[in-house]
Amino acid sequence: MQAVIDASAIIAVIANEPEKEALIRLTSGVDLIAPVSIHFEIGNAFSAMLKRQRITLIQALSALRRYQEIPIRFVDVELNASLHIANKLSIYAYDAYLIRAAERYRAPLLTLDKALQRQARAYGVNVMEIAL
Repeated sequence: MQAVIDASAIIAVIANEPEKEALIRLTSGVDLIAPVSIHFEIGNAFSAMLKRQRITLIQALSALRRYQEIPIRFVDVELNASLHIANKLSIYAYDAYLIRAAERYRAPLLTLDKALQRQARAYGVNVMEIAL
C-alpha cells in the first residue's frame, strides 16, 4: 500500500508531537509519497518556528536530519491538473499538489490538517484516519 503524506504529518513525527507514535504505527509497511514541494513546506514550517522562537536552530537542524531519514518517494505533479483542483476547491496550490498526487497514484492522503482532509474528501480522495 502507498499513501501521500503532507507536511503536518511529517512535522508531527520529526518534531516529536503527540501524534508521532500513532503516525508511525499507521505508516508501518506503507510506501510514502509526497510532492517535491513538501521540502519547501517543511523548510517554511521550521523557519516560522524559528521566527517565533519556538525552537532553536540546532533543534530545527536535528529535525531536518530525521526528516531526511524517512523513506519518502518524492514525485512531480502536473501544474495544470493541480491548478484545476485549486480552482475547483478554492485552495492554495500546495494543498492541490497533495490532492493531485493522491489522485494520480490512487493513494489515500495522510494529513493532520482538518481543512485539507475535508477538501480531499470533497474531491473524492480517501483520507487516512489517525487514531490517537
